[in-house]
Amino acid sequence: MQSNGSGQGPDSELSCLNNAQNGESSSAGGAHSNGLISSTNNGNSSGTSNVSATGPGSGSSTATGSDVGSIKKKKRLTQYEEDVIRLIGQHLHGLGLNQTVDLLMQESGCRLEHPSATKFRNHIMEGEWDKAENDLNELKALMHSPNAIVRMKFLLLQQKYLEFLEDGKVLEALQVLRGELTPLKYNTDRIHVLSGYLMCSHAEDLRAKAEWEGKGAASRCRLLDKLQTFLPPSVMLPPRRLQTLLRQAVEQQRDRCLYHNTRLDSSLDSVSLLLDHVCSRKQFPCYTQQILTEHCNEVWFCKFSNDGTKLATGSKDTTVIIWEVEPDTQQLKLLKTLEGHAYGVSYLAWSPDDAYLVACGPDDCAELWLWNVQTGELRTKMTQSHEDSLTSVAWNPDGKRFVTGGQRGQFYQCDLDGNLLDSWEGVRVQCLWCLMDGKTVLASDTHQRIRGYNFEDLTDRNIVQEDHPIMSFTVSRNGRLALLNVATQGVHLWDLHDRVLVRKYQGVTQGFYTIHSCFGGHNEDFIASGSEDHKVYVWHRRGELPIAELTGHTRTVNCVSWNPTHPGLLASASDDGTVRIWGPAPFQDGQELDSLHESCSGMDS
Repeated sequence: MQSNGSGQGPDSELSCLNNAQNGESSSAGGAHSNGLISSTNNGNSSGTSNVSATGPGSGSSTATGSDVGSIKKKKRLTQYEEDVIRLIGQHLHGLGLNQTVDLLMQESGCRLEHPSATKFRNHIMEGEWDKAENDLNELKALMHSPNAIVRMKFLLLQQKYLEFLEDGKVLEALQVLRGELTPLKYNTDRIHVLSGYLMCSHAEDLRAKAEWEGKGAASRCRLLDKLQTFLPPSVMLPPRRLQTLLRQAVEQQRDRCLYHNTRLDSSLDSVSLLLDHVCSRKQFPCYTQQILTEHCNEVWFCKFSNDGTKLATGSKDTTVIIWEVEPDTQQLKLLKTLEGHAYGVSYLAWSPDDAYLVACGPDDCAELWLWNVQTGELRTKMTQSHEDSLTSVAWNPDGKRFVTGGQRGQFYQCDLDGNLLDSWEGVRVQCLWCLMDGKTVLASDTHQRIRGYNFEDLTDRNIVQEDHPIMSFTVSRNGRLALLNVATQGVHLWDLHDRVLVRKYQGVTQGFYTIHSCFGGHNEDFIASGSEDHKVYVWHRRGELPIAELTGHTRTVNCVSWNPTHPGLLASASDDGTVRIWGPAPFQDGQELDSLHESCSGMDS
């Protein structure tokens, strides 16, 4: 990890002074020796500092400024050490520990920023705009891109203009707009917007329209943050640089954690910097919490509702069961049983608002059922032809339409009453998905591909091409990634935008049975799939090897579904007639502490 700039070349002398006798340690006019304004310095403004040093087994000794200087000559600080000292100094200054910063800079021979940058900062914070403009001329020689001065001047004059307007000094503001901003010939669109603020009737109106905090320290600090981006870090450190680096380190540890499955908190206050981030496998949904046995035959499909409060399961026994997830215990209880699907239920799809549930059957089923979830009433029983095969369905994002089809050579777009709106002929559909644009339908077909079909302009295009049959697929929430179960190959991850194969996941046994995999966990960082070897496999999205193999089913696992709102809840449906609910390990006496320190570096058997 490195800071953004090392102060090499002509700026190298700006970031740190390694000779303590260079005269920079003296302060005048209430300014710190580190170049930053001090509220108080207790009168210690001279260049010589009495430093008390205590070593093991010895009394305290006093070193004069010349003694410190001789020590500095013996050990020259590396660039890394200089950077760390400046970062610590900046953080301490932000906490108001200015005298501590003074002492740190004196002993190290470093300074936080170039004196010209310090003057610039002070003049901005005091609203001395003319002096700040003059400071820009001094900073120009220290910048890698002198052309950026125009942009910096524009930002500075914009603040000056807004503050005049807020103070009711319209003539002065107009002079800044016409005589200073406009001649820059930069960002004329923004100048037109700024001129419109002259019509604001009061200060509150100005702040609202300009999305500006108003005159004061807050808006001037924000201005400084923007201006700093044009300056080398050897001249002025980026704002809150140490916090930024620590936050990046914490986020990287979380990203590398195999079992991290909770919401990321960007605040450093929520973590300890004294320990590495560790998530235990026991906190991951690897343990059977419930076995649902109400179906009396093979269970072919399972799907949590979009709001995570319900689970629908479909079976060869001709029923759909809707289960309710208890919000406190996350235990499932039977809510409704929907009967009458003569061919069995092999696919289910919740409407976007979870008000309706569509059920499809196996290959020889020409019927589709649309149920009202709340009432349990059948709203629509649809069939276009007795020779049809309606085995897959997908909802349009508007919740008013759905597409359905099968392997007999066509698929349809219908309304909630089953009325035919459009159809696409000549496509033997294996699986369907509607993208969030509301126009494009993805369909996998018998040509081992996924194509995109646009019902508005009647165009279609190839998106994914595999070498083996695509048995099923699902798409991530953001529409970017597709997860395919490919016959004899296993689970493949595709990028739909770039149309490239991203990853092949190992371990799963996939023949020519239809097995449904899923994205899941917080931020959809994980992938799960059933398997013909009776297991559920779980991978981190970035790794090809499984991080968990869940055992318990006794026959093929046909489908898995990850709860979208409870990332610690996973369901699996199997030919053994059961649905298993997987969750974290229940804590028992003495286990909780162990689990928090358990390594997440590998897969438990």
